[in-house]
Amino acid sequence: MIKTVEWTKDGVRMLDQRLLPSEEKYLMLRSYDEVAEAIRKMVIRGAPAIGVSAAMGIALGASQSVGTSVADLDDDLQYICDVMGKTRPTAVNLFWAIERMRGAFQRNKHLNDVEEVKKALVSEALAIFEEDITANRAIGHHGEPLLPDGATVLTHCNAGALATAGDYGTALGVIRGARDAGKKIAVIADETRPYLQGLRLTAWELAKDDIPVTVITDNMAGHVMKSGKVDAVVVGADRIAANGDTANKIGTYMVAVLAREHGVPFYVAAPLTTLDLSLASGEEIPIEERDSMEVTHIRDHQLAPDGINVHNPAFDVTPHQFITAIITDKGVARPPYLKSLKTLFE
Repeated sequence: MIKTVEWTKDGVRMLDQRLLPSEEKYLMLRSYDEVAEAIRKMVIRGAPAIGVSAAMGIALGASQSVGTSVADLDDDLQYICDVMGKTRPTAVNLFWAIERMRGAFQRNKHLNDVEEVKKALVSEALAIFEEDITANRAIGHHGEPLLPDGATVLTHCNAGALATAGDYGTALGVIRGARDAGKKIAVIADETRPYLQGLRLTAWELAKDDIPVTVITDNMAGHVMKSGKVDAVVVGADRIAANGDTANKIGTYMVAVLAREHGVPFYVAAPLTTLDLSLASGEEIPIEERDSMEVTHIRDHQLAPDGINVHNPAFDVTPHQFITAIITDKGVARPPYLKSLKTLFE
């Protein structure tokens, strides 16, 4: 099991994904602001993993509060949650986890015992961690029937164990579910510029799992589909609107259009925590703009000339009409998504 993030007695232990695949290094984050900075700087990434990490960061901050009353802890908690909420704007799991931690405080503040409330917040963060692993296993269970034996699946970005609490993942959870069902599955992984999550992370995960993987550059996706080498596309998600419009790593929209053109089913895999039914469509999803150096440099090596303008949106939105089905931990939703996604919460 890949241990993406862990709660320990010393702090939050986190695999530094910026260094993969060349180095497996774990950081010990000893304060909530260190956890927030790790989320912001993509030490950890992936919507479910961001949510789990934020919950642990909030629990860590609360446990270190020096307030002597529940009211003091309430003040500290609000500030900590505000800090977490400003780390990354697109992944709704972040805000879901923050609200869940706030809810845990509200349910337990009547105890009038600061230490007991702190313990309750830690327990809530650990529950979020365990629930994410369970949800990803369920996504794999519901999604694997969609992949035929012998299928080759194209992925974009990394929606595996590294993007979650660990173990299975979302999009890669579907692939692992098919593997565990006895099917032979191969993967084509888009490199995923500019941060290279497919090249660095997805390929690393699959190689560790002995699942056959071939890496291609992003601009090869149309060619391999046209050549008949792709049986399905499975991607993750950072936020899904009520109508099924889905925000995922930049470049996903392009892959979805190509899949439609070539008759390849396009699946989105995500837990219910990634659904944001408060948004009518993807036009309302905030898109994070990241540092231009992610485009102009690969790590410390500059590729672009000095002084050029750079546009670096971290995500794009795939309209619902390009999505064959959305695979969740509660089942598979199909069009019309306005009805089927809402039904999953019943």
